[in-house]
Amino acid sequence: MTHILDGYTVLDFTHYLAGPSCTRMLVEMGAEVIKVELMPTGDGTHQLPLIVDGRSGYYVQQNRGKKSVCLDHKDPRSLEVLKELVKKCDIMVENFSVGVIARMGLGWDAVHEMNPKLIMCSISAFGQEGPLSGYPGYDYIAAAYTGVSSIIGTEDGTPVLPMCAFGDVGTGVSAAGAIGYALLHAERTGEGQYLDISLIDTYYQYQEINVQGLSLSKGAFMPRASGAQHYAAAPLGIYKGKSQPILIMGLPRQWPALCKLMGREDIENDPKFVDNGARVENQKELTKIIEDWLQSQDSDEETIKALEDARVPCAPILSAVEAINHPHLLERGTAQTITDRALGEFIIPGISFRFGDFPPLELQAPFLGEHNEDVLTRLGGMTPEKVAEMVADGALGSEPVPSETKAAAE
Repeated sequence: MTHILDGYTVLDFTHYLAGPSCTRMLVEMGAEVIKVELMPTGDGTHQLPLIVDGRSGYYVQQNRGKKSVCLDHKDPRSLEVLKELVKKCDIMVENFSVGVIARMGLGWDAVHEMNPKLIMCSISAFGQEGPLSGYPGYDYIAAAYTGVSSIIGTEDGTPVLPMCAFGDVGTGVSAAGAIGYALLHAERTGEGQYLDISLIDTYYQYQEINVQGLSLSKGAFMPRASGAQHYAAAPLGIYKGKSQPILIMGLPRQWPALCKLMGREDIENDPKFVDNGARVENQKELTKIIEDWLQSQDSDEETIKALEDARVPCAPILSAVEAINHPHLLERGTAQTITDRALGEFIIPGISFRFGDFPPLELQAPFLGEHNEDVLTRLGGMTPEKVAEMVADGALGSEPVPSETKAAAE
């Protein structure tokens, strides 16, 4: 086995981020992933930055290791070959708007009849049913509908956009996890099943303190945006250091150690700071005490080392440049260095699944339609002549594949 999903084949009808995040994890775990891209331009991420000489780093990041088939899905021959692929695959993943895949003739009832062991996973913003299910949506839309956006912002309650795709990537990971368990069920029973995975469910799951607190208190406990400090735990926030912001978490178990380190044992049992509730109520005063101490130290580096030695959780607020060069992220492959045939060497985020018996695979992102003939003849039941006929008719599309890698050329 090359990896834990070696031998499984995935039919991938996904685009942009949530769906490709799921199938990226599957291919990085060894599955053969056939990415179906619709003509004429394929996955919209071909046009997303950073683009170098017409090649998108964003597309490469999300589609390494996949095999690209680019076809006109309205051509009857395309539907026939897709049905053949359904019969040969173990997993099918799609993230079209609700109802689109069924109108293509590949809804759950149809594919389950073609291949009873197939696992079909639909990824959407709002799920396959419910009042919002028919509307289009993306990461930030789901965040807004789940109350998450309302608690990410400034102290005056102004929401802000986080510049990371928490919902899309988190939903992709959720989908990959669900597929793994569905595979286990299929191996035990011989029966596939349908998975309905949504951004809105994923985002709402992130509300780890807010929903239960609001519900149990009948509105007395009110989640809110609180800027740099947590509204329900203290000290927990971002504090001004000598030269940079520092995140410190002095939760109940760490509170005595933080007081001792600051030389302020006098406040450990002060009624204003004696427990979490008191510290939250007097948060502004506590913030000033912590920041005065931070700024009195010789350097932020020494302060962070002292906090770490005292086992008080803390971290410098690194910039994107600092994070991409951090030795811990590089050593673990969290910041993963890859080589693309056109773009050469660059860094992408690695995946979060780690398996002790399987090292990361060396993978290459496809070019649009690169694997048309291979996939359609090997798995789709077509002859090379039929493939050539579809190419001539404009029913299959592709882009040129470079004859040598950029790295080799350099």
